[in-house]
Amino acid sequence: MSTRRTQVAVIGAGPAGLLLAHLLRAEGIDVIVIERQTPDYVLGRIRAGVLERGTTDLLHQLGLGARLTAEGMVEDGFNLADGEHLIRIDIAALTGKRVTVYGQTEVTRDLMDAAPARGIEIVYGASDVALHDLTDDRAAVTFSVDGVEQRIEADFIAGCDGFHGPSRKAIPMAERREFERVYPFGWLGILADVPPCHPELIYANGPKGFALASMRSPTRSRYYIQVPLTDRIEHWPEARLWDELEARFAPLAAGPVTRGPALEMSIAPLRSYVFETMRYGRLFLAGDSAHIVPPTGAKGLNLAASDVAYLSQAMIAHYRRGDDSGLDGYQAKALARIWKAERFSWFLTKLMHRFPEDGPFEHRMQSAELAYLASSTAMQTAVAENYVGLPL
Repeated sequence: MSTRRTQVAVIGAGPAGLLLAHLLRAEGIDVIVIERQTPDYVLGRIRAGVLERGTTDLLHQLGLGARLTAEGMVEDGFNLADGEHLIRIDIAALTGKRVTVYGQTEVTRDLMDAAPARGIEIVYGASDVALHDLTDDRAAVTFSVDGVEQRIEADFIAGCDGFHGPSRKAIPMAERREFERVYPFGWLGILADVPPCHPELIYANGPKGFALASMRSPTRSRYYIQVPLTDRIEHWPEARLWDELEARFAPLAAGPVTRGPALEMSIAPLRSYVFETMRYGRLFLAGDSAHIVPPTGAKGLNLAASDVAYLSQAMIAHYRRGDDSGLDGYQAKALARIWKAERFSWFLTKLMHRFPEDGPFEHRMQSAELAYLASSTAMQTAVAENYVGLPL
C-alpha cells in the first residue's frame, strides 16, 4: 500500500467538495479530493438549479464566474399559487438581492474543469473508502483504485461525500446527534429541452397537491409534481405527465407548457435531516453528509456552499495564523444557519403540499396562509429574505 501526505483530504467531488478544495488551494493549502464515482457519473447527477447570492459570490471570488454570468438566469422574483391565483414574491424589491438559475451540474463542471490548472488533484474511481485515526495527531483515508490500495494521511478530513458516503458513518454511534422528518410523498420530475412556461418559478398548491414549474435555461425546463411514495416511473409515461403539467400550469403560466422528449425522469423522496455532529476529531462534515432539506426551498446546494465557506475560513485561519477558534466553532456556526434553512424548507413544504393525513381544515389553513401572504408585505419580506439566503 502506497502512502502519501497532504494537509486536507476531501472525500467527495461534488460541488461541496470541489468548492472547498478550490477555496483552500486559493490560499496555498495542499488538498487531495477522493471520489468514488467517475467524472461522467458525477456530471450526470441532476440536482438543484437556484443559487443564492452567497453561492454565486464564492464562485466569482474564485474567478469561476464567467460561464455563470454568461449563461445563468438572474431572477427578480418567484411565484406561489393557490388554485388559479399567482402570488408574486418580488425578492429584488423586498431584499435588494436576486437569485440565479444555474444548474448544479454546471457548477460542478466549472469547478471540475478548473481543478487541474489550480493544482487540485482529484482521485476518481476510489472504492472501499475508509477513514482512520480521526482522534489522533494525524488522520488517514484508505481506498483502492483499479485494485491498488492507497493511503492518504492528512491534518484534516472533510467529509463532503453526501448522505450515503462513508464519512458520517465513521463517527461512533455514541457521538451522533441526528434528527429526521421523512415526508409521505415524493417529487416526480422531468427535464426537457423546451422553453419554460413562465419567466419565473411557480410553486403551486392545487387539489392534487404540489407542482413546480422551473427552468435550467431559456431553452431547458424542469417540472415536478407531488406523487405518492408508492408511485413508480413506469406508472408515468411521458404523455401522462405532460397532460398533468398542462392541466396544472395552463391557468397560471404566461405561456404554454411546451412538450418535448425527456432528458431525465425520476422520483425523489423528500426528507428533512440534520446530523448535528459535524465535527469529530479531525473529521469535519459539510453538505449532504450532514443535512438534507426538501427541495421546496432550493437550499440544498446553497447550504453546502455556506458550510464550506465557514470550513475553509476556519482551516485557512489554522494554517495562516495558528488560530483554531474557527475550527472549534465550525459546528455551532454551521448549524445555526442549517436549522434556519431547514425551518424555511419545512415551512414551504407544509404550505404547498397535500399531506395524506390532512383534511378540509388543513386545506383551509393553507389557503388562509397563502391569502395572508398575498396581502402582507411583512410576510412576503420574510419569505423573500429566506429564499434569497440568510447572511453567511
